[in-house]
Amino acid sequence: MDEISFGTDGWRATLDTFTDDRVRIVGQAVADYLADEGHTDPVLVGYDARETSPGFAESLAEVLAGNGFDVLLPERDCPTPLVAYAIVERGLSGALMVTASHNPPEYNGVKFIPADGAPALPEITDAVADRLAEPDLLPEPERGTIERVDIVSPHADHAIDLVGSDLSDLTVVYDAMHGSGRGVTDALIESAGAEVIRLRCERDATFGGISPEPSAEYLDGLAEAMDEHDADLGVANDGDADRIAIATPDRGVLDENLFFAAVYDYLLESDSGPAIRTVSTTFLIDRIAEAHGEEVFETAVGFKWVADAMGEHDALIGGEESGGFSIRGHVREKDGVLMGLLAASAAAEEDFDARLARIADEYGDIVADKISIDCPDSEKARVIDDLEDELPETVAGRDIAKVVTLDGFKLLLEDGSWLLVRPSGTEPKMRVYAEADSDEAVSELLDAGRELVAPLV
Repeated sequence: MDEISFGTDGWRATLDTFTDDRVRIVGQAVADYLADEGHTDPVLVGYDARETSPGFAESLAEVLAGNGFDVLLPERDCPTPLVAYAIVERGLSGALMVTASHNPPEYNGVKFIPADGAPALPEITDAVADRLAEPDLLPEPERGTIERVDIVSPHADHAIDLVGSDLSDLTVVYDAMHGSGRGVTDALIESAGAEVIRLRCERDATFGGISPEPSAEYLDGLAEAMDEHDADLGVANDGDADRIAIATPDRGVLDENLFFAAVYDYLLESDSGPAIRTVSTTFLIDRIAEAHGEEVFETAVGFKWVADAMGEHDALIGGEESGGFSIRGHVREKDGVLMGLLAASAAAEEDFDARLARIADEYGDIVADKISIDCPDSEKARVIDDLEDELPETVAGRDIAKVVTLDGFKLLLEDGSWLLVRPSGTEPKMRVYAEADSDEAVSELLDAGRELVAPLV
């Protein structure tokens, strides 16, 4: 049990540690938590496209059923956001999702999603972790049932109702990266009328030998296919399709900060409401919000904090620069499937490159980037403590106007640029982020951040 550790988004580990026996222990902890909280409705157990995921899901189902819960299993591997939506749509007690998201194929993971469909906050994951125990199953006649169900169609119907758009003049290239978005995101966009060109839409439990992470380094084929087919938009999902990346004809794979700005701008054409963004996400969102008389609320990094703030402020959209987004009217869980349809709808309304050029004209250019510095998990807290005593008065020749300590240290500079240093919640690294009005300025800020942090590690 000492090997089971709930981090930013559940428990993830390599398969030498992530074993069936330990997965069953997590299943028992969730069953005990739900029982102690008075939940009696069925529980869903979803799983991604990894080779070991269906077996782990069946083990979790056995433990939950063995504790008296009726259990639902999807008909196939599925995106995490479909599991979250099914909880609310079916009125379930919650769900377990077997996935390591964008981690390499030698990893797997499991996370608990509570009854509201939003990511579990620390008080819930701590309560589950406190109940880790060997499975203790009821006699056979007292156990719950296990049933296979379709969770794809209800989510698709909801997405079309929520976003609704005629995409008949649009050509979209979709890259599933061999993950669980295949046959889901592409089918949804196609059902709205678009012509869809499919890449890596065959299940491959090894994801072609790479991490199923929708970053530019893994999406070379997306831009090439767009050129070949004269496509209007490229869309990609990570392994469990809770994150999205898009590509445009002129810009290629788009910075997620710019995607956030573009879809918020699109939503504000017909609706109103504040935006939620993490401390590492662009101030361009603030500029757009201010121009429309709206507010922006900043959170720590991690979609659970975005989701919590979305509920508190009835936000129109919430997102983070790592590619996780959700919108009002949907469950408060990042959803790369729904956002794929929303991106296509925005592109059908106005060419993405033209929209971004207009946004730059109206609100100014913003460039953002980040670097990572290796740092053992055991040293992260000390580095942050030491950094407090080492904060300079200027960064790359720019005066510091304010220091924000919501998540690490964010140095707001007099010229409107900023530098953020925070510990990664998923890897043994310190993250350094910067935003300014040019590539050169961002490079200078990141270099200054590296010089500030590296000696402390």
